[in-house]
Amino acid sequence: MQYLFGIHAVDGLLRRKPESIRELALQQGRADKRIAALETLARNQGVAVVRAPRAVLDERVNGRHQGAVATLDAVAGSESAGDNLLDEVDLLQLVDDSPHPVLLLVLDGVTDPHNLGACLRSADAAGVDAVIVPKDKSADLGPTVSKVACGAAEVVPFARVTNIARTLEALKARGVWIYGTAGEAEATVYDTDLRGAVALVMGAEGDGMRRLTRELCDYLIKLPMAGTVSSLNVSVATGVCLFEVVRQRAV
Repeated sequence: MQYLFGIHAVDGLLRRKPESIRELALQQGRADKRIAALETLARNQGVAVVRAPRAVLDERVNGRHQGAVATLDAVAGSESAGDNLLDEVDLLQLVDDSPHPVLLLVLDGVTDPHNLGACLRSADAAGVDAVIVPKDKSADLGPTVSKVACGAAEVVPFARVTNIARTLEALKARGVWIYGTAGEAEATVYDTDLRGAVALVMGAEGDGMRRLTRELCDYLIKLPMAGTVSSLNVSVATGVCLFEVVRQRAV
């Protein structure tokens, strides 16, 4: 059985894909405005709503469910049914068909689902055309990612690729410039022209990008750090870099 939990995540799925929810369980005894609004939305969307004790909801999911746990349909909840999921062929077609310079986010070895969810949320807000992750050694979509992403996990185009290096080569052949983030880079994100077709590569916390990924980058850039810490959380750094691209393109 697959579950989605958290008020924002459930609300987002109810608005975008209510047919994927078999049943919405809300915590007994909770009648605050957010829960009431969620119940009204679910009933308006034709989703069955039940009340359950908090202990029952606690048993279903490992995380803060905020009194809302959706049971997903066995078929609609499977990864094959996600209409925002791409393979490498779909990704390259998206780039070929884009009417504007693409903005892609590549997460190289980000294994924490909380970080992936936060990156997806920032990607959605910044208008990223697709998020790209390797099939191995990466966090994948799931209940925790969906909760943190607050609905973005169900809508942002999400490409799992077998070989990141091969995908980067294919993107470069299509005129996409690859910008990797690294603390030792000389140029900052603010010194760099990011108005063209861009793939922004963020590495894993601690280890950073893998060697081959780094070698395939056209440019290495960094965020200037004024304090005592040497780096930011990957999801925070991702948000800052993405919105610098947004800022430059709006000028």
